[in-house]
Amino acid sequence: MWHGERSTNTRNITVPKFGLCCKEGKIKLPPLKQALLYLRQLLRYNERGESSNFRPNIRLYNSMFAFTSMGGKVDYEINKQTPGPYVFRLNGQNYHQIGTLLPKDDVMKPKFAQLHIHDTENEVRNRITASTSMESKTKPDENIVIGLLEMLDEHNVLVKSFRMARDRFENRDIKDVRLRLINKRSKDGRQYNLPSASEVAALIIGEQDGENNEFDIITETKDRMLQRILELHPSYMSMQYPLLFPYGEDGFRPEIEYQKKRGDKGKRKYVTMLEFYAYRIQQCLNQATTLQMSGRLFLQFLVDAATCIEQWRLNWYRTNQGKLRTELYRGLHDAIENGDTRTEQVGQRIILPSTYNGSPRNKQQNYQDAMAICRWAGYPDLFITFTCNPKWPEIQDMLDLIPGQKPEDRPDIVARVFMLKLKELMNDIKNEKCFGQTIASKFTNQLQLYYCLDDCPKSFLLIFLYLHAVVYTIEFQKRGLPHAHILVFLHPDDKDPSPSQIDKIISAEIPDKNSDPDGYEAVQNYMIHGPCGQAHPKSPCMVDKSCAKHFPKSFCTETTIDEDNYPVYRRRDDGNTVDKNGVKLDNRFVVPYNRNILVKYQAHINVEWCNRSRSIKYLFKYIHKGEDRTTVLIETEEQQRETRGGKLTNRDDEIKRYLDARYISGCEAAWRIFQFPLQYREPAVEKLQFHRERMQIL
Repeated sequence: MWHGERSTNTRNITVPKFGLCCKEGKIKLPPLKQALLYLRQLLRYNERGESSNFRPNIRLYNSMFAFTSMGGKVDYEINKQTPGPYVFRLNGQNYHQIGTLLPKDDVMKPKFAQLHIHDTENEVRNRITASTSMESKTKPDENIVIGLLEMLDEHNVLVKSFRMARDRFENRDIKDVRLRLINKRSKDGRQYNLPSASEVAALIIGEQDGENNEFDIITETKDRMLQRILELHPSYMSMQYPLLFPYGEDGFRPEIEYQKKRGDKGKRKYVTMLEFYAYRIQQCLNQATTLQMSGRLFLQFLVDAATCIEQWRLNWYRTNQGKLRTELYRGLHDAIENGDTRTEQVGQRIILPSTYNGSPRNKQQNYQDAMAICRWAGYPDLFITFTCNPKWPEIQDMLDLIPGQKPEDRPDIVARVFMLKLKELMNDIKNEKCFGQTIASKFTNQLQLYYCLDDCPKSFLLIFLYLHAVVYTIEFQKRGLPHAHILVFLHPDDKDPSPSQIDKIISAEIPDKNSDPDGYEAVQNYMIHGPCGQAHPKSPCMVDKSCAKHFPKSFCTETTIDEDNYPVYRRRDDGNTVDKNGVKLDNRFVVPYNRNILVKYQAHINVEWCNRSRSIKYLFKYIHKGEDRTTVLIETEEQQRETRGGKLTNRDDEIKRYLDARYISGCEAAWRIFQFPLQYREPAVEKLQFHRERMQIL
């Protein structure tokens, strides 16, 4: 843990506590057992031989031995579009399913769990044949498959359970065999995570005995549909990732208790799913690093864990629609008047409320809150884009603990370091006044200012002593790295600066290499656009033979404000240049920056003076894009139709729409597991409902 991650309430004591991993000692899970020597050798970085084939294809090898299939749509195209580090990105609803013990007929080839039972004399060939991948062009190594097979046969309790079913099938007198994967565990989850074969599964011969728990998984012999496995099952992850949990270790289950502490009066007694995974992905000295060394498979595991947490929360919203006081009476009229749905469907909506972070309603609420601050503080003055630098020393130091690792292998480390840097930048903006004094109001009493938007209820903005106006949102690039869009509202004394004052805050020129070597190097590394244009016509920014970012800019002897209120920064033809990819670039290719901030943080930090009209809307641009209404209609008709006597009875499902539109990659998954904020605003905004006509809550 880094010192900056310590809990806020323990920052002034000699021995600080940390909440990111263990909730200040409340969570204690049994450490993962060290992997067997053969798997450790395969996982080593920079190794030749079998490891050089295994590491790039680890997801393929894992799928050969997985008991379950994974839902969701893997985005294979993202790694084909542009060269760069590998990204695992998933779209849509994610889930795990398990099939029957045997293929439906002799023609069908065995898959997943069936490979442990059916035709095991040709098991290696069957596994290689069954495992196909759109992203792997390398043929699996048969020797690796044999080695992994022998390892799991000997040590994995889940494999042993399915082999037990295979042995029963070899007795031709027994035809009706089922395998019950047991959900309940008798041992304390804080101390034990290695169940025995009898705790994991039980064979059912003939009629079912009726003793199974409602969350047990009963795998039939044949002729049954795929079964979805509940996220609360302790074998949920170990059945999907046998190479991450080679012993078949238990994962999350609801009855894991907190560590009892003296004076603890908390209402909750059990570890949540989110807390479990936040603890499990930590790199600790006393446990195996199999997870952290698994590269591309670790990225998949992070995304799987984050979507598992998300799915469990969304299930609560789906099953508790009657408790959600979110649908307005006006919405019933809008649905009919706008033609969004048939009148017989009104009242059948599945609502995803604004309390769910990332939902369309939540984004709209954040936009309204930002507009409330804008109405009080005036237009924002600075628009800053802060992008993560994967080469930061803090990231590299952590990667060096496992020699050979790269930043793309550890999105958990990247997310944590970026959050630390972002906190420090916020402190510089608000308290160190690196851009000037931010908005601060000093009132002896709480002041309430109300605002009223055209299409929303009135609300109140609560202003307390010495609050500063700052808004930011977090986004993730296609390649997964996080970046922050920050709006800064300066004090009235610093608003409407002259061009010379803007020049003190923002520069669009290359520093002199002799008088300011640190500034020159930082600009050269992080703030030069291109080369593009004729020098590099295949640059990603080139659209229709011109730069989409409008580079190169024109030389300008002094800073001015154009007729659209956009600043035109000073870019003198002073002879200063930098060499990038063999091309000399001058001030026309410089992205505006603040010198002191740039040198301190050593990352791409674009600082722009706002044009006073569109910054808020740009920051929340995804709110204004709207849905492809035709696409939504087609999806509703084809995928959600249930016909009863010719009457359409499908529902408007906001949860499904959200999942179908959502993409998530490894870094965002880690960000969500650590509960880092995706939006931030200061001061806080409290909304109070005013019931106008047709605006009452149902």
